[in-house]
Parts: sequence; structure tokens; C-alpha cells
Amino acid sequence: MSLNKSELVSAIASKSGLTKTDTEKAIDAFQEVLIESLASGEAVKVTGLFSAERVERAERTGRNPRTGEEIIIPANFGVKLSAGSLLKKAVAK
Repeated sequence: MSLNKSELVSAIASKSGLTKTDTEKAIDAFQEVLIESLASGEAVKVTGLFSAERVERAERTGRNPRTGEEIIIPANFGVKLSAGSLLKKAVAK
């Protein structure tokens, strides 16, 4: 089971007393701030919930799954997400 964005908006709106419109604006703003921060190399930490940081991946050798030919995968950036203590406790139950 997964929670899509509209279900998330409804759940947060009902718990917070905000309207669905205001809740969606807040989620959209959070998403923009998260993306902008990570793109600029700044880590984002929501204490107890999660931390996200941009990590650099070195150039490496891989294989084309169809042909088996070796290919060079260029250096790039990725995102590392780490669960916080509250999140870890919630899923351990």
C-alpha cells in the first residue's frame, strides 16, 4: 500500500485543521525548498524524521545488460536519504 500526494494532502489537512488547498501549497513549498537546497549542495534535516544530502558518485565501469559490453558511467550526483529516530521507531513496530 502506498500513499499518493492527494491522499497525503487529505490526511495532513484532517490532522492539522488546514484546508486541502493550504495543505497542498505547504507541501509544494516544502518540495521546492528541498529540491533547491539539495541542488545547491545544502543538506536538509528534519529532526527525528529524515535527513537528505547530495552525494557525489565517482566515474565507474558498468556493463550494457543487452550486449555485455563494458561502458563508462560518468561521475554524477545522487541523493542520500537517512531515516530519523522517530521514523525508525515507527517502522520497527
